[in-house]
Amino acid sequence: MAHVGVRELKNSLSRYLRRVKAGERVVVTERGKATALLIPAEHPKERQALEALVRERIARWAGGKPRGSKRPPKVRGRSIAETVVKDRR
Repeated sequence: MAHVGVRELKNSLSRYLRRVKAGERVVVTERGKATALLIPAEHPKERQALEALVRERIARWAGGKPRGSKRPPKVRGRSIAETVVKDRR
């Protein structure tokens, strides 16, 4: 388990967050005394379900943000924004 002072953590936060994301626990110290513990966040059930789909090769993810469909659906009728505006009147 790594120990890091508050100042060092502040100056290198991204580096320590990468370590925590990889599963490591980091103890944050202030004047030599432990004040906090950084641990990886638990994955919500939805994320675990998505990861299972990727593992089973039912879905795939390249690690980036979704780009949307090459053929977006055609919206018929009024848009949601127009409907909201009309309902507010």
